[in-house]
Amino acid sequence: MLRGSRDGLKVEDIICPGSMPAFIAHPRDAEGRLPVVVLMHERYGLVQHTRDLAMRCARDGFLTIAPDFFFKHPDREVLNKGDSRYDLGDVESNSYLRQILAMLADHPHADLTRVAVAGYCQTGRHPLVFAAQENIAAAVVWYGAASKREWEVSKLQPEPLDKVIAQVNCPVFGAFGARDHIISLDDVRRFRNAFEDAGKSYEIHVYGEAPHGWLNDTMPGRYRKAEAEAAWAAQQAFLARVLAPGYRQTATQWTFIAERPAGYDFSKNVRME
Repeated sequence: MLRGSRDGLKVEDIICPGSMPAFIAHPRDAEGRLPVVVLMHERYGLVQHTRDLAMRCARDGFLTIAPDFFFKHPDREVLNKGDSRYDLGDVESNSYLRQILAMLADHPHADLTRVAVAGYCQTGRHPLVFAAQENIAAAVVWYGAASKREWEVSKLQPEPLDKVIAQVNCPVFGAFGARDHIISLDDVRRFRNAFEDAGKSYEIHVYGEAPHGWLNDTMPGRYRKAEAEAAWAAQQAFLARVLAPGYRQTATQWTFIAERPAGYDFSKNVRME
């Protein structure tokens, strides 16, 4: 188990209720209670990339927890390599998130009145599903939640996405790439329109030369440094605003900033490694 200090942070590997492992980080010299960010990992599980994001977020003054939502997968090594997957359903995800926040109620630095949940890729829809049922301060979606399959109803997804979005009562941040081979610009616009149709607040950024997974700097083929840094800065500015003490949203706010490459053709977008 990792426990100690690193780069001005207090970091620790913990076990949540139900035997779920998690990585937690916050500023080492923290005083009082901090806003909480729950990071939901990509399809690879709790790998180093997610830990890096948690520490990066903690350096900005947040108490950040990155649980291993796929801990029940029988072969984590295969999962971490991307050679297998774990199908996380909405009900299961919400159950885990409730357990995590209940556990953090006893943490001396956790302010549970200021909670953001962030999902990446496969887990992108789950912050929205949670925000539709629980009172949180913000939801964050990175290149997830908007593909065509996310709108389908199934055993894992018992409610249509537009109904989920209509029940969300917190501002939502979204980051997408126009070179994504899974999510088209039409998909992003459908996603955006669902928020507007429901009168919900959002801030969505689309980066013209970013493929799927472009924040992940452990995958050189898909990582885009300039876009990743710009989007991360936009996300952190969003979180600093909506998780500020005493923040109150007084009006619905819509922000859509998008780059569409010349000659854009979604059919030509390819998977990057």
